[in-house]
Amino acid sequence: MRILIVNTSEQTGGAAVAANRLLTALNNNGAKAKMLVRDKQTENVSVVSLPQGWQHQWNFLWERWCIFWRLRCSRKHLFDIDTAQNGWDITTTPEFREADIIHLHWVNQGMLSLKGIRKILESGKPVVWTMHDIWPATAICHLTLDCDHYRSHCSNCRYLPGGGGRNDLSARVWRRKQAVLSAHKITFVACSKWLAGEAEQSALLAGQQVVSIPNPIDLRVFRRSDKAEARKRVGLPAERQLILFVSQRVTNRYKGMTYLVGAVKKLAVEHPEMKEDTAMVVLGGHAEDVAGLFPLPVYPLGYVNDVRRIVDIYNAVDLFVLPSLSENLPNTIMEAMACGVPCVGFRIGGIPEEIDHRVNGYVAAYKDVNDLARGIHWVLRESDPDKLAERTVSKVASHYSQQRVALQYIDLYRSLLSNQQER
Repeated sequence: MRILIVNTSEQTGGAAVAANRLLTALNNNGAKAKMLVRDKQTENVSVVSLPQGWQHQWNFLWERWCIFWRLRCSRKHLFDIDTAQNGWDITTTPEFREADIIHLHWVNQGMLSLKGIRKILESGKPVVWTMHDIWPATAICHLTLDCDHYRSHCSNCRYLPGGGGRNDLSARVWRRKQAVLSAHKITFVACSKWLAGEAEQSALLAGQQVVSIPNPIDLRVFRRSDKAEARKRVGLPAERQLILFVSQRVTNRYKGMTYLVGAVKKLAVEHPEMKEDTAMVVLGGHAEDVAGLFPLPVYPLGYVNDVRRIVDIYNAVDLFVLPSLSENLPNTIMEAMACGVPCVGFRIGGIPEEIDHRVNGYVAAYKDVNDLARGIHWVLRESDPDKLAERTVSKVASHYSQQRVALQYIDLYRSLLSNQQER
């Protein structure tokens, strides 16, 4: 059984990380998997890049320009929406021709167009599409927040100037997308039960199969180690309790930095001793930009792509907080928990599926600064740290191990191939 995983990037972004981990998990559990990407970043022989050249940049730049024009030359939502107007025809590649299963992941920003997706579906090969966000079930957006237009028909899009209109860009892309998806069967996989529930309500996916399978994690890499030694290796203080925040770009408003700052300020007022014995660790791009916002010492570590250093950073801290406003099944929470670090996050998306409230972490009420502060204090000052660490590791091992996730996908692939043979 030969699987072709398709993703825009090999390593950049949460979807790329998850797709790459699935590639490894499948190959470690009896399948033959390759990954086809636009942006190849390592020497991994199982990852194949599309041809480099003018088309590589053209697909991306032309689509961004068209979106920029529709936004009336504003950059505000330039990367919040995608139209799949331009992309590659991957059906001509040797990797596509030899594959039994085509497994799409995050294929935006010039990787695949709707025309290219149609050609994939017309090939007759079974197609699995893992949803790392809601885009496959909407017209153009990756985050719906509280918009439910996709349940009937996208139009009057809030991302467009003036709210778009009845026949705006979202309505036109919806019709093109519906024409492609309604003519073919695809098995959509949501990484969280929450996202599966959202996808099942989409009129765009009516009649399609939607299942839930989580992302995998390599527990040989992400695992507990000595905290004191980890702090020495990454240069963090030995005497303070450390709160970690991680994001590819920490200033991304959807990651909830404003709420974390508010919660920490509240804690500093109510528990002034925290100013002396607690500190923040911020990992991600533009970390230094937020260092001055907290009433506690801050250690901005910037963007890190060395996995060993990332594992050390997790092991060096006492708590990971991710107050995101929208999430599927965050890799970062899974990584922290695998390293024995309890987590605090809002009750949104797949976060409550990862964190068991007051068992291995704390799930705070959505956008509630007071409850977020309460959760941080509960983990740091009220809970048993050893028990929390044991429970976090146990949860990840029982739900997200490579073997467990790979076998779920392999069972799905086999059922699709069996159904194909019966037809």
